[in-house]
Amino acid sequence: MASIPFYGWEAFYDEDRHLQADQAPKSGSLYTMYHGTSVQTARQIITTGFRQSADGMLGPGVYVSRDQKKAERYPLRSLPTDRIVLKLSVDCGKVKRIDKDNHPLQKTWHSQGYDTAWVPPNCGMKSVPSGLEEDCVYDPQRIEVTDIALAPNTTILNELKQLIAQNKKRPSNSNTLGTCTVCKFKLGPAHNVQSCWGCGKTICALLTKHVCG
Repeated sequence: MASIPFYGWEAFYDEDRHLQADQAPKSGSLYTMYHGTSVQTARQIITTGFRQSADGMLGPGVYVSRDQKKAERYPLRSLPTDRIVLKLSVDCGKVKRIDKDNHPLQKTWHSQGYDTAWVPPNCGMKSVPSGLEEDCVYDPQRIEVTDIALAPNTTILNELKQLIAQNKKRPSNSNTLGTCTVCKFKLGPAHNVQSCWGCGKTICALLTKHVCG
């Protein structure tokens, strides 16, 4: 019987990247979040990155949510045919919980050393009538678009997915956030970025899955 060479692996990590909306985020962690926007703005975000808003309920920053239903409501005055939900990987940094109206740090949390403000669901804030979880990330560089969670049709979905693929940077050992750009986990001694011995692609030892094509 002829042998068939095979290279690859699949691993499962007990990570908190997919926290439920009511679970408190841990400072310094990467999380999957969502952002609702228009089709044209989605193109701009994917191509050039997020831009910090001038102001908002939590002050300047980029407003995102771990609850996809929250993101699906935006832009508030847009038709469903012009709504896109971007799936994101967010490096939260240091997180501040804002859970009441007129919180003393509601708009000044960043000046106190925090990177993200978190509004838990159903906390009673009048400025969040939906009661859905919300986050404000001060630095847009902490956010990476990884996929499209919702699009009005397959044509736009495929277009935006291609844009994401085209804008992915060539893998390197790390980025400005101290995370591995190959496996997306925080850098540490276990990270080993190298060429695959089977197919030659750039891999990291902590990738959850790799199969030589």
